[in-house]
Amino acid sequence: MVAIIDYGVGNLFSLKSSLSFINVDAVVTSDPSVIASASHIILPGVGAFPDAAAKLKATGLIDVIKAEVAGGKPLLGICLGMQMLCSKSFEYGECEGLDFVPGEVVDMTPELPDGLKVPHIGWNALRFKGEKSELYKYVNEGDCVYFVHSFYAKADADCITATTEYGIELTASIENGNVYGTQFHPEKSGKVGLNILRAFCEIGGKA
Repeated sequence: MVAIIDYGVGNLFSLKSSLSFINVDAVVTSDPSVIASASHIILPGVGAFPDAAAKLKATGLIDVIKAEVAGGKPLLGICLGMQMLCSKSFEYGECEGLDFVPGEVVDMTPELPDGLKVPHIGWNALRFKGEKSELYKYVNEGDCVYFVHSFYAKADADCITATTEYGIELTASIENGNVYGTQFHPEKSGKVGLNILRAFCEIGGKA
């Protein structure tokens, strides 16, 4: 069973529906006991980093999530949820992240060529980095996924598993041990996204 963390931020219904479509049992929850009983955890997120970080802290779930990850449970952060896996963000000031993946979340605007709009919205191709991640065992390099974001993760190079191009090279996914993150939305990325979710749920055994 997959626990989708409910902390008042994220496209929870769409994500749960996608998991149901691939026959994965999933529950939207903020209950520590349910999270502890799950085989996998997903941390969704949309909006601004400081607001999301404050809401997650208010739930009291940060220590729960960290304990489950320390115990080896797979965690997937999606979009803002992925950014929150990093050490810190500079969106509306400096804000601490969960620090699962070394790196900083920064505004892409100053780096983009003239004429490219922010937020970056749309379908972009994946470019794999290093050894192919388990998340991508059912997809191919060049497959397209759906992005909506204005900030991106400048993560440790060893933790970046895929990038995409939008005038500059942007981090598309990160990984550190049993912690995974996608800047794009698998639940909005059609068959490719469903296959990525399927692969995540098979890490460490079927969810």
